[in-house]
Amino acid sequence: MGAETFHSSLIYILATWGAITIALIVLLIYRSQLTNREDDQIYLGRGEDTLAAEQRTIVARIDALARPIKVLYILSGALLIALVAVWLATMWAER
Repeated sequence: MGAETFHSSLIYILATWGAITIALIVLLIYRSQLTNREDDQIYLGRGEDTLAAEQRTIVARIDALARPIKVLYILSGALLIALVAVWLATMWAER
């Protein structure tokens, strides 16, 4: 493999890693905003069933974000390792 192949691979991996990391950051910000809207304790009377339903919806959204965030963490880490490996291979190939 030539150095040009490594450079193009490096650019593709960097772009993919950047896109995945940006998606991860967006999901983390979204989860943080949902968490801020969630109340730890909520005291409701009989007439406030809509507030309880809203809190359950928020908790369900937060729980649903757990798996995609975990997958994006893993992908981002794996691509970062691949990025470093390709960069090191590029440096080694140029010698």
